[in-house]
Amino acid sequence: QVQLVESGGGMVQAGGSLRLSCAASGGTLSSYRLGWFRQAPGKEREFVATVSRSGANTDYADSVKGRFTISRDDAKKTVYLQMNSLKPDDTAVYYCAAYKLPVPGQNIRSSSSYDYWGQGTHVTVSA
Repeated sequence: QVQLVESGGGMVQAGGSLRLSCAASGGTLSSYRLGWFRQAPGKEREFVATVSRSGANTDYADSVKGRFTISRDDAKKTVYLQMNSLKPDDTAVYYCAAYKLPVPGQNIRSSSSYDYWGQGTHVTVSA
């Protein structure tokens, strides 16, 4: 089991930057694949980014590729999402998530693959 708590959300102007953090407790973080998802008003929850257990492999949604960076620091029990060149369309509640078991054929971009979720943090990007 692992508990996840996001922080770092807020309001920023278009073109600005924010760094989200997700602090974990109750487990060995290196045992988990980690991801970020977001849900904008009137839209379904969507995949943003994910990082492998080793930190060597990352994957991003096309809408954020080149602007966002996911990273992990298992010694600090924290996963980060660095967001640059923010756009109004990035406005959403952002959630971090994790799952432990490496299942062959697992869809690492699907919210249904993740077992543990944080409470979410709001990001608002003004035009």
